[in-house]
Amino acid sequence: MSISMYASSVPPMIRSLTHLRNILEKAAAHAEARKIDPSVLVLARLYPDMYPLSRQVQIATDVAKGAASRLAGLEPPKFEDYESTFPELLARIDNTIALLESFAPEQIDDSENKTIMLPMHDKTVSFKGQAYLTDFVLPNVYFHVATAYAILRHNGVDIGKKDFLGALPISS
Repeated sequence: MSISMYASSVPPMIRSLTHLRNILEKAAAHAEARKIDPSVLVLARLYPDMYPLSRQVQIATDVAKGAASRLAGLEPPKFEDYESTFPELLARIDNTIALLESFAPEQIDDSENKTIMLPMHDKTVSFKGQAYLTDFVLPNVYFHVATAYAILRHNGVDIGKKDFLGALPISS
């Protein structure tokens, strides 16, 4: 039995972005409780040459919305990268999740062999749908969500692996 492209893409991306949202809410509460200017966390980075938390969220949401749209044969909506506060980052995640939830399985299923053209910097990269999802999209979403988690954990926010993974389904 094969797994559908929809089931392999949309639900895992929604799950990761939902956990990212919860982590950001904890970070905002952490900043408020400790009287830390929230921009300190929003602009925090793990290393000087890495993107700050805000950009990690922007990239994770861009990759997710782009993936569902491209696999469905649609042009991805553009989000301006202006977010500089926790409420703005949370709204961006909410908008991305709402977009992902608007896709039906039949829009994305059977896109394994669809050619996906992805503009990247000064060139365009071509993927087949399944390789695009497994080799580019999911690793990128997970990388940027994990990096956002790491930035916040490094800065003292009380989060752990359970916050990153969420409750795991129990099978009987």
